[in-house]
Amino acid sequence: MKQLLLAICCLFFLRNAHAQAVADTANTFLLGDLQEIVFQNHPIIKQAALLSESARANVMQSLGYFDPLLKAGFNRKVFGESEYYNRWDSELKIPLWLAGADLKIGYDRNVGDYTNPETRTSRAGLAGIGINIPLGQGFLIDARRNTLRQAKIMVNYAEAERVKQINALWFEIVQDYWDWYETYHQFRLISEGVDLAQTRFRAISRQSALGDKATIDSVEAAITVQDRLIQFEKLKIDLMNARLTLSNHLWNKEAQPLELPENARPPQVAQLILKPEKQLLDSLLGFALQEHPELVKLRAKGEQLAIERSYRAEMLKPKINIAGSLLSSRTSFSGFVPDRYDFNTGNYKVGLEFAFPLFLRSERGKLREVKIKQLELQYDLQQSGREIRNTVVASYNKLDTYSEQLGIQVKSIANQEVLLQGESSKFELGESTLFLINARETKLIDMKIKRIEMIAGYQQTLAELYYKAGTRR
Repeated sequence: MKQLLLAICCLFFLRNAHAQAVADTANTFLLGDLQEIVFQNHPIIKQAALLSESARANVMQSLGYFDPLLKAGFNRKVFGESEYYNRWDSELKIPLWLAGADLKIGYDRNVGDYTNPETRTSRAGLAGIGINIPLGQGFLIDARRNTLRQAKIMVNYAEAERVKQINALWFEIVQDYWDWYETYHQFRLISEGVDLAQTRFRAISRQSALGDKATIDSVEAAITVQDRLIQFEKLKIDLMNARLTLSNHLWNKEAQPLELPENARPPQVAQLILKPEKQLLDSLLGFALQEHPELVKLRAKGEQLAIERSYRAEMLKPKINIAGSLLSSRTSFSGFVPDRYDFNTGNYKVGLEFAFPLFLRSERGKLREVKIKQLELQYDLQQSGREIRNTVVASYNKLDTYSEQLGIQVKSIANQEVLLQGESSKFELGESTLFLINARETKLIDMKIKRIEMIAGYQQTLAELYYKAGTRR
């Protein structure tokens, strides 16, 4: 009968343990779950995406300098029976990327009694097709090509800034997650410690009432309960605050803030922390020196300055602009048909423009300023690269230290459990005291709390290692 009762009790406890495990699994809030929510709904992530969109909008704006331009104007004056003038001017200008030239197609009609003979045309009007080419300043690069090239580079700059902001945000979120992990498990340990202390206090109080234990032992047990209750209340508040801090990063698809449920729990305490491999450090260092957002931004800035330097050097050349057009009178008004015009080399219009500042002080000063900025950027790039490398190595060393400490801490906890079991056995035989039992147990709880702190520190340092390398993966 006793064996049957024992079997029923074991089955009951196993069933309850299985149900509790299923509930724990259902309520476990993993870091991957947090990542999915954050990268889908967090407003800062969405805001960071606007940086690239803004940069692409600037590229479109810069492309506007190469948009064809159509303009036309009409003026007429009639007084009395005289038509003073009747002017119609129209032009289609098509900017060309090559050589900074402009292709122009125009039609002018300028008639009237008092029209300037220099601009007078027949009543059929005058059509022209020509081109303006800068042979000196602006031939290799001009203001509009300079602006467009720099705007395209800014797309890479903005993308690097977007990655930087996302990495910084994710690093902060990971820190908050492991703070919650640490506080939760420490609270659970203290809760178990309170239960143990209260159970022992009740048992000793009964034994003291029966005269089997000294009254001072019940006082000792009561002090232990009170001390652990103080820790319990402190960690209870810390857990509430950690849950609130982590909730700051939770949003739904409708941009409404979410709260981390009270029954949500982090994963179980890891029993083994793997030692980081040297290959991981080499991989992250290689990635950081090539893809770190700060270095990408500095290199993009360097490309910008290189284009600006080419433009400023181009400004040292004299202005030599040549323009030419073939002219033809319109023979019919039945639409813009090529055979209605007679373009030939005998009818043309040409122009030449030359300008050159004698001292070039403004242009030379701007070029020198760009060269100084390039030199500053080179020094900044060198220093930033060195600092990034050293911070990655420092984080790796810190991670390696955590791994070593955790291995030692696990062994220390195992030894402390042996000591506690031995002390409990001696206490049952009357060869030890309650003070030693409480001391051993408190020490064991403190060591387990320290292990939780180390695990959280390890995970936070791992996140820091990737963050310092310029990635979150």
